[in-house]
Amino acid sequence: MSSLIWGMIVAVPLALSSTTGQTQGDTPPPAVATTAVPLTLTEVIALETERYRRLTVPVTIMGQGPYRFMIDTGAQATVLSRDLADRLQLFDRSPATLIAMASTRQVETTMVERVALGNRVFTIQTAPLLDAVNIGGADGILGLDSLQDQRVLFDFENNLLSVADAETLGGNRGFDIVVRARRQLGQLIIHRARIDGVNVAVIIDTGAQGSVGNPVLAQRLRRARQQADTTMTDVHGVEITGQTRIAQRLELGRAEIGNFPIVFADSPTFINLGLGDEPAMVLGMAELRLFRRVAIDFASQQVLFDMPSTAGTLERFNFTNQATRID
Repeated sequence: MSSLIWGMIVAVPLALSSTTGQTQGDTPPPAVATTAVPLTLTEVIALETERYRRLTVPVTIMGQGPYRFMIDTGAQATVLSRDLADRLQLFDRSPATLIAMASTRQVETTMVERVALGNRVFTIQTAPLLDAVNIGGADGILGLDSLQDQRVLFDFENNLLSVADAETLGGNRGFDIVVRARRQLGQLIIHRARIDGVNVAVIIDTGAQGSVGNPVLAQRLRRARQQADTTMTDVHGVEITGQTRIAQRLELGRAEIGNFPIVFADSPTFINLGLGDEPAMVLGMAELRLFRRVAIDFASQQVLFDMPSTAGTLERFNFTNQATRID
C-alpha cells in the first residue's frame, strides 16, 4: 500500500523555487533518530548560494559525500535525488503519492541512514526520490523531519547557518521581532500578519526563491499592481502559471516590507495545510534576505527577525523603535 505525501516542492527556472512536503495527518513529522550530541554544541555551517539564490549545506550520508542539500523550512519531508539514491545503492524502496504544486504523482521513497549535518547524525525513515533537475540540481532537500526541536538560524549578513537549541544560540537576545507561529502538519504558520490591510497566514519557506499566494489572497488584493504571469514547474516537471502582482506592504510586527512581487497559484498545498478558505502566502528567500538574521524555532514555535543594518536594505522597510512580539 502506498502512503500519501503532501507537497509544494517546486523548482522554478525563473523567479521562484518553493519546497513544501507534508505527510498525512495532523501531527508534526516524526522526529528522526539521532546520535547523542551535547546540547551545548552548535552546528555552524557555511552556506553556499545556488544558481537561484537558494541555500545549500554539505551533508554526508553513510560516510560518503559531502553532498549539496537545500535547507527548506517549508518542506516536511527530506528528499533525495534519484541519482544520489542509486549511487548510494538505496534500492529498498516503497511507493507513495506526492501532491506537488501543480500535480499528483506516484513516487518512490527509501530509508536513509547516517545522515550527517555538521555533528548531528540522524536517520530519515521515508525520503521521497525525485529527479535532480526538478529540485534545482541539488542532491537533496533537508526538510522539517530533520530540523524538529531545533532552532535554525540564518545569518544572511555573514552567510552562515546555525542549528542548535535556542539557548545555545543566545535565546531571543538581539532580535527585533519575535512572532508566535502555530504548528500545522509540522509546519510553522504565522497567522497574525497583514498584507495591504488584509489579515494573512504566512508560511516561512527558505526553499522558496520568492513569495506565492493562494486564490483567496488574490481576491482580497484586487488593487495590487498586476505584472506579467510567471510559469512555475513542480517537482514532477509539471508546469503551472500564476498571476504576478506587486504588494505594497507586508506587516510583520513593527516591520513593514514594501513593494514585492507575489505569484498567485491555485495549489492544493494550501488546502492540505487547512489554508484553502483564508488568505495565505509563502514568504520566500527574496524577502527573508532583506533581514540581517532570521531564526525559525520549532521547539518554541517562534519565528525571529533581526532588522537589516545597511541603508540600502533599510529603504525597503518602515519600522518603529519599540520591540514587538506577536502572539
